[in-house]
Amino acid sequence: MSIRFGSTLVAASVNFKNSTNLSSNRSRNFRFSVRSCVSESQHAHKLVLEVKERLAKDCTSLPIGKYGRDDEEMILWFLKDRRFSVDEAIGKLTKAIKWRHEFKVDELSEDSIKAATDTGKAYVHGFLDVKGRPVVIVAPAKHVPGLLDPIEDEKLCVFLLEKALSKLPAGQDKILGIFDLRGFGSQNADLKFLTFLFDVFYYYYPSRLDEVLFVDAPFIFQPIWQFTKPLVKQYASLVKFCSAETVRKEYFTEETLPSNFGS
Repeated sequence: MSIRFGSTLVAASVNFKNSTNLSSNRSRNFRFSVRSCVSESQHAHKLVLEVKERLAKDCTSLPIGKYGRDDEEMILWFLKDRRFSVDEAIGKLTKAIKWRHEFKVDELSEDSIKAATDTGKAYVHGFLDVKGRPVVIVAPAKHVPGLLDPIEDEKLCVFLLEKALSKLPAGQDKILGIFDLRGFGSQNADLKFLTFLFDVFYYYYPSRLDEVLFVDAPFIFQPIWQFTKPLVKQYASLVKFCSAETVRKEYFTEETLPSNFGS
């Protein structure tokens, strides 16, 4: 009994020491993690200020204010997109800020895109998906190239993106795009607009797409996708081909399901 009791004491002592060491290690790891996050945040802020100063010095013609050359939130987003390469971020930012000014993004309104909106070809869904992402839904079968001036379609695209991004909840910074390809035919294909769409997401709204669903894509769509896929490069990995049933079951609740995906 005494031997077993002694062994128990030894074992308990060892377990206590191990537990203490484990807690100590966890504490050190936590402190290191906090210091690391603080350090990364400070480094990021330093780069933001560097970009801001260089834009102020070299790009005085660019506008200031929200979405301007001194918008630190926008600068940080482009730095993240370019993996904190200052030169690359400045190049992309300069292009994006100029484009926003020339395209007159801030002047877009429901009235200015009414002709394109009335086609029903695209809209921002009234609810978030199950992951808390704003949703842009596109119905390419309702798009007829040449029916409207191409600029009208481009305005609709940009307006809807701005609207979706304005609905981002706290902690979310990307959106879901759903292309409802039911009824799509060769008469709906528009490679020129696809090129514009790629430029929008790559140059002007980088890393804003979290996922793109191609729903019930018909056979005729396959060669179009094979042609487009190399052009969109890494963005192709965001694409998922799925059925309307998948959209119903995996992306929305009964209360938030878009009406055109109702069973």
